[in-house]
Amino acid sequence: MKGCGINNSITQEVWQCSQTGRKPGAFMKKTLCRAITCALLTVATAPAFAAEAPSRTECIAPAKPGGGFDLTCKLLQVSLQQTKQITSPMRVTYMPGGVGAVAYNAIVAQRPAEAGTVVAFSGGSLLNLSQGKFGRYNVNDVKWLGAVGTDYGILAVRSDSPWTSLKEVMTAIKNDPNKVVVGAGASIGSQDWMKTALIAKAADVDPRKMRYVAFEGGGETVTALLGNHIQMMSGDMSEMVPHLQGGKLRVLAVLADQRLPGDLANIPTAKEQGYDVSWPIIRGFYLGPKVTDAEYQWWESAFKTMMASDEFKKQRDMRGLFEFNMTGPELDAYVKKQVAMYREQAKAFGLAK
Repeated sequence: MKGCGINNSITQEVWQCSQTGRKPGAFMKKTLCRAITCALLTVATAPAFAAEAPSRTECIAPAKPGGGFDLTCKLLQVSLQQTKQITSPMRVTYMPGGVGAVAYNAIVAQRPAEAGTVVAFSGGSLLNLSQGKFGRYNVNDVKWLGAVGTDYGILAVRSDSPWTSLKEVMTAIKNDPNKVVVGAGASIGSQDWMKTALIAKAADVDPRKMRYVAFEGGGETVTALLGNHIQMMSGDMSEMVPHLQGGKLRVLAVLADQRLPGDLANIPTAKEQGYDVSWPIIRGFYLGPKVTDAEYQWWESAFKTMMASDEFKKQRDMRGLFEFNMTGPELDAYVKKQVAMYREQAKAFGLAK
């Protein structure tokens, strides 16, 4: 207690007062008051006890294998182990339904305190939250943990498609909406639908007249496009990277403010083709609402260490994601701001109140 102003002579005087009944002097009372205040402040500002790493870790991908949620979980699975944040492999499980609605409800209602379980989310999850599609739960019902990258929306066709530009396919839809079947990994009102609706609106096409088919996740949509069951898909760039290398698909437009770097630089943006539409897609994770603060802090620290590493950056780049590192209260504020913005966009199409 020396740092708080209690030395041996003062301690001795306190003991003598307790034995004789003598009242302490003014100087001693002032010193003790200062020391007690210092001690209380020291306790109040001491760091909370940090939880240990969970003995078992799991990442829930809220869709079937092969889409963006799967990609996000696999990125975390590999990177946490490469950076030695965990010693045992992370389990990846799949819980499809409602672009995250089923997983969201399961975590909040049935598994709220599982310290080792994280759930992947995307901008599409936030869009559905903004429209009340997650049932009785809202954006405040989980603990938003970390964002590990951003993706961008795309519109793609088969490589042998007659349309080689966004303008060509939108002209075809405008002339005969039944001629082009558009598929995506979620229902009307989802982010994949919103991308096509915003493009259609910019092309003076009524989005309600488009032929739209909903699938469960990006993996199913790609399969349908390759099988020629649909003629165009709305998806995410990260989902396209493996297929672009195989030469079977052609991305007509990326919904970014400017062309993407590296091997993707040859893909034009929607903006440069005359459609003022941009759609970045955050990818990240949340925890259950009853995970303790100490357990949350372990995850936040692990994420920060992981995201600063070269191993993580390499894994992120391999998956076609772009840098967007955010954790803790900063991410919480960002997510809630995005949900409010998406709600206003959905209102414009009559999809939210």
